[in-house]
Amino acid sequence: MTTTHAWPHLFHEGAADTPVLLLLHGTGGTEHDLLPLAERLAPGAGYLAPRGPVREHGMNRWFRRFGEGVFDVDDVVLRAGELAAFIGWAREHYALGDRRLIAVGFSNGANIALATALLHPGMVADAVAFSGMYPLEGRSIDTDLSGSSIALFNGSADAMAPLDSAVRVGSILESRGAEVRRNVREGGHGIHPTEVDGAAAWITSLTRKVTHD
Repeated sequence: MTTTHAWPHLFHEGAADTPVLLLLHGTGGTEHDLLPLAERLAPGAGYLAPRGPVREHGMNRWFRRFGEGVFDVDDVVLRAGELAAFIGWAREHYALGDRRLIAVGFSNGANIALATALLHPGMVADAVAFSGMYPLEGRSIDTDLSGSSIALFNGSADAMAPLDSAVRVGSILESRGAEVRRNVREGGHGIHPTEVDGAAAWITSLTRKVTHD
């Protein structure tokens, strides 16, 4: 189990009137991987970028798996809880107050973002998932997600995150009350420049909506 205060991570406060982006790297990545995305997604925003706590053949991951696309769901649940606890610690430690936190994950990072959004919406209510899929196979979801907003970005020919699984996670999120934006492009696994533009526009609309409300 990862101790929250000892979890390797990077933090940048950003402007007080901006959201904080929770940057969650993919398999084999580090806390530095998604930093170039932060300014493109939300100029001036803060960021919190932890490192995945699980090791697979020397690579950083967010949870264990039995094989490609076959997740250890018990470990997914455990690690989502740990990430939620880390977010709670970071909010207090960095005096984030009520600043909006938006998870931004790629691949394995998208999957842990979705798992945490599904299981702990009080900690992750908003998320951008690039090349993600449903991470909680065989588990029933009974959380109230009526305050959650999730943007899914997937490739139609992604062998690592099959589109049917991405469609399923969107449907489950919606069934629990979340507002879901689905975005499907041609191609496979990765983050396409058009998706970055789409995610930036979505984040802008999300933060403006709160301001106007």
